[in-house]
Amino acid sequence: MTDKNANIPDPGLSEGMKGFIVHLIELRDRLLRAVLAIIVLMVMLFPWASELFHAFATPVLNSLPEGQNMIATGAISPFFIPLKLAALAAVFIAMPYLLYQLWAFIAPGLYQHERRLAIPLIVSSSVLFYIGTGFAYFIVIPAVFHFMSMFAPEGVSFMPDIGNYLDFSLTLFFTFGLAFEVPVAVVLLSLIGVVTPDQLAEKRRYAILVAFIIGAIFTPPDILSQFMLAIPVWMLYELGILIARMMLRDKAKHAKEEEAEEQDLLPTAVTAATLPATAGDNDQPPAPKGEAAFRPLTADEMDDELARAEEEERRLNQGTSTPQDPGKNPTEHQEDEAPEATPPHLRDDRTTSLQDPDRKD
Repeated sequence: MTDKNANIPDPGLSEGMKGFIVHLIELRDRLLRAVLAIIVLMVMLFPWASELFHAFATPVLNSLPEGQNMIATGAISPFFIPLKLAALAAVFIAMPYLLYQLWAFIAPGLYQHERRLAIPLIVSSSVLFYIGTGFAYFIVIPAVFHFMSMFAPEGVSFMPDIGNYLDFSLTLFFTFGLAFEVPVAVVLLSLIGVVTPDQLAEKRRYAILVAFIIGAIFTPPDILSQFMLAIPVWMLYELGILIARMMLRDKAKHAKEEEAEEQDLLPTAVTAATLPATAGDNDQPPAPKGEAAFRPLTADEMDDELARAEEEERRLNQGTSTPQDPGKNPTEHQEDEAPEATPPHLRDDRTTSLQDPDRKD
């Protein structure tokens, strides 16, 4: 019985070590799924291993001189080579699923807008890989073996070994398949901001040099196969720059449209914020703004303030009166609730200019 807590790290570990172990467990699961898919496909293809090898060797058989065939020099080559080819064909068929497992492993560490590139990257990577291997199968391999057979000395039969041919062809397949991924790499580097299309265009001469170096390393030592790899890589490099510029132009256009929409919505929001929140606010005078808040008082306003101050002082001297009854006459209310007389020794008969405006000190 499988333990459900087998994938849970030890609670005593640090947070960094726990995260590292979780990533290792995730990597293990992804690798197991990829290997399982390859094994299932290999088991399904093994009964047709001989037919697969015959289709795989067709470009060479058609390029050999008439009456010459391929040979097997190893003791177990007739059995082992078709089996190995079935396994490699399983990897070739399962390539989209393998790329998906790789993306699923790195996707949690990416932003949401970066995850949206998953399907386009997987589809384009798979298509370009198949185009590269197809280019090697239909064009490069027949041309290379036809070129080699032309230089065979007189009296020497050019009969390639099936094991050497398998190794040589697989090297070409994966070299061209990965080389055709150049547009994906260029576009991805441009989108994440590592380089710009203009910088890639300025480094064009170095890219061409690297393409010819790769062609010299991973192809047979002949000028034909080197050019057949370097020139397509160069063309794909230029294609990647063109696609990156188009995508960045569209991205900038969408960003400008979103900014314009935000600017259109901003005046509406400002207008709504300046409007009163309730209907009752309309009865209040607007708050003074600018220099109006500090203007000097007029003569009438000063008289009003002086009268208000005198009334306040009179009320304080007489004591706070009780609220008036709305049904009573104010005169009657004052007679009923007349304040008590002040004792003579405490009475202040002085009259100030504030109490009597007509008096001058």
